[in-house]
Amino acid sequence: MHSAVIVFPGSNCDRDAYTVLEMTGCKPRKVWHADSELPDCDLVVVPGGFSYGDYLRSGAMAAHSPIMREVTAHATRGGMVLGICNGFQVLTEAGLLPGTLMRNARLKFLCREVYLRVENNATAFTSAYDEGQVITVPIAHHDGNYFADAGMIKSLEDSAQIAFRYCDAKGKITEKDNPNGSVNAIAGVYNKQKNVLGMMPHPERHSDAATGGIQGRALFESLLAAA
Repeated sequence: MHSAVIVFPGSNCDRDAYTVLEMTGCKPRKVWHADSELPDCDLVVVPGGFSYGDYLRSGAMAAHSPIMREVTAHATRGGMVLGICNGFQVLTEAGLLPGTLMRNARLKFLCREVYLRVENNATAFTSAYDEGQVITVPIAHHDGNYFADAGMIKSLEDSAQIAFRYCDAKGKITEKDNPNGSVNAIAGVYNKQKNVLGMMPHPERHSDAATGGIQGRALFESLLAAA
């Protein structure tokens, strides 16, 4: 499997993503945002950080970078795309995923571990998990409050496009365990074809026991198996 990690001015999780992809055998290459071509790859990762300093809206400027035209074409051909944190914001701004990310409900930057419940494990991103499995993954964001209108939310629910939800240790969805106020406690969503995933939590930061956890690693192992 071959993968590419997009690097924007202000990216700060590109090395983390690259390291985990390399560790899991996904043969990564870094690609600069101003490049006009992607290398031959199965997976594109749009990493976390603060692309373009989060000016205008988080991800808004990065969504218009030259390389995003190629990322969109890659997704349209059925290639896999993973957007993490700021990458999720970029993918919504680019129209590759529905909804938007707003300021956290309490208007504060959040950096801590959260519980996630796996909502759909029948995808290339989650096959190594069990449906309903609860995992621990870190978050680090200020604009992670996922929102879409009622009609879109119903469509996402009906089409099994919800990837992860914030929950408690037993998998129960509660208001206090929803860190940013996301509608329906949504932490990650797929496109209709399930080849594009955006999520606010950072699985790459919990993929090595030396950094505090390994429950995010199964996502990358799922992608390797799918490829």
